[in-house]
Amino acid sequence: MKTLLRFFLVLIIISSTSYALDFKQTIIIKLKKDEQKKFLVKYENFVKLFDFRWTLYKNGGLVIHRSYDKMVAQNILYKRYKNNSFRLDLKSRGESQKFSTPYILVKFEEFDYKTDEAVLKMFLYDNVGKVSLEEIKERG
Repeated sequence: MKTLLRFFLVLIIISSTSYALDFKQTIIIKLKKDEQKKFLVKYENFVKLFDFRWTLYKNGGLVIHRSYDKMVAQNILYKRYKNNSFRLDLKSRGESQKFSTPYILVKFEEFDYKTDEAVLKMFLYDNVGKVSLEEIKERG
């Protein structure tokens, strides 16, 4: 019986590590209030704009305004696990890519009260390797 339990435990550990996400790109971003961050998302023959900024930090919640391919949205992110990030699918989910749709995950890490900056991490998941992110630097 113990051998059977050990076998299933090893099987669970092996299967869980094989499903671990391997992000193609990770970017750490520090933003002041209303400072906008812009990225070009490139895949196949498409170039789309992804931009976001935060407008309010109150009671531990960071209000994010974002736009991707002219579609706008708003999120409130907290440092708690369940609502500390948002996911943005970069392509529509076709039948052939049901489980491998490339996406960006933006996670709220912390708020630096000394500099009034929000610290975010942005992850690009693309298991096919056909999507690239290019940051648009502001001239100044």
